[in-house]
Amino acid sequence: MLCIQNSNTNPYFNLAAEEYVLRNFNENCFMLWQNAPSIIVGKHQNTLAEINFEYVKENNIDVVRRLSGGGAVFHDLGNLNFTFIQNVEGDHNLVDFKKYTKPIIEVLTQLGVNAKFEGRNDIMIDGKKVSGNAEHIFKKRVLHHGTLLFSSKMTDLSQALRVNPLKYQDKGVKSVRSRVTNISEHLPKQMSVLEFQDAILEYVIKSNENTSIYEYTKQDIFQINKLVNEKYSTWEWNYGYSPKYNFEKLIKTKGGTIEIQMNIEKGIIHDIKIFGDFFNEHDISEIEDSLKGKNHQESIIRNVLQNLTFEKYFYNITIDEFILAMF
Repeated sequence: MLCIQNSNTNPYFNLAAEEYVLRNFNENCFMLWQNAPSIIVGKHQNTLAEINFEYVKENNIDVVRRLSGGGAVFHDLGNLNFTFIQNVEGDHNLVDFKKYTKPIIEVLTQLGVNAKFEGRNDIMIDGKKVSGNAEHIFKKRVLHHGTLLFSSKMTDLSQALRVNPLKYQDKGVKSVRSRVTNISEHLPKQMSVLEFQDAILEYVIKSNENTSIYEYTKQDIFQINKLVNEKYSTWEWNYGYSPKYNFEKLIKTKGGTIEIQMNIEKGIIHDIKIFGDFFNEHDISEIEDSLKGKNHQESIIRNVLQNLTFEKYFYNITIDEFILAMF
């Protein structure tokens, strides 16, 4: 087994690295890695329905779609992620959450923490979640990855994932929010997240035969960054891949109320209707027509609006306020 050392905390790079290793390596692999503050959404989720758009924007939190299914999770440097990528021979069950969480639970037990596998794919301590897990199958290789909340900022976690459920109606997979806790709060002896990382790595090396430490080569890094540029950092993957959804939101401004209803497919605005008690000189249908066919993406929408005499359509309402009504 290759134990891959990776100190990169860029979420786009780290998600791309998983896919690169899954598709291009033949060996069984194990990785421990951390991301700077980011939200990682499941493959089949509507991204905008899972994030608090305003909070994410204000706090410069990256949003990245992963290969595996399941719900959205918040990452920061107080969270440690683990990944097993293994070959599966014969007719063995490819999806096996207990198998891949077992080593983590054994490390936690050795450290004096009463951790258990519960539900479909979680590690819990005293009824509170510390790890959510997901899997993706590629041919006869399984990618299993999970979070380990060690000393994460719970306020950021709850704020970043808070979203108004009335805004979106879609068939995307919804995240199930659980009560969460940090592992550090349950340790009998204090340790840092990096010491915790070392404890897991040491356990994996001792409990598997023929393990070796691997560092990405220059060619690996080049190919991973290529995947970042072509896929993981793109709007098309992170937002446009979302399933079809309907959006509705009402806001109040000093210029009156604005209510926006939209139909979005593959991230593209197919239909939009604008309602409210605002005042205007020009016909609002011109704004609607200018936004149809555009990405449901802030920068694209802002560019469209800035090229119009916006104040003629919405008296005493700013472009920023209008954009707020669209997310």
